[in-house]
Amino acid sequence: MRIRELVPWRSRERGQLSPKNGGDPFLTLQSEMSRLFDSFFEGFNVGPFGTTGLMQSSAMPKVDVSETKDAVHVTAELPGMKEEDIQVTLSDGNLVIRGEKKAEKEEQEKNYYRVERSYGTFHRSIPLPAEVDDKKVDASFQNGVLNIVLPKLETSAPAGKKIPVRRLN
Repeated sequence: MRIRELVPWRSRERGQLSPKNGGDPFLTLQSEMSRLFDSFFEGFNVGPFGTTGLMQSSAMPKVDVSETKDAVHVTAELPGMKEEDIQVTLSDGNLVIRGEKKAEKEEQEKNYYRVERSYGTFHRSIPLPAEVDDKKVDASFQNGVLNIVLPKLETSAPAGKKIPVRRLN
């Protein structure tokens, strides 16, 4: 990569100022620097400034939400977590999944002793597409996968009312 490509507000053809991102050259420079750092650390499973994949994955679990006629189904991937580290609540039409992941690796050899610890918490709030019956919600956790079934409230269809049409003279 040439140095001219690092300066995004310079036009290669005319040498005139032509900033991207709505005319803010500093915002353009920031996005280019972020892109460069991301591409540099891409193959190492390590993010910028030493954050490991473990901390990134614990920050935001992958969640699938689907809806059927009778229920809303939520599946969250929480690898390496235990059931007691997960909290699921319903609040104001949102499903809230919270958790804390703790990892400790201890290694002891003849000449050294090493302990690495990492902690990460996450909080995921999912707006529900329908009203659910909070008394019938079922959550299960197995092999690092959290499955939640939220049955919809049964709403009776409003009875139709016939409106007479009168003739105007």
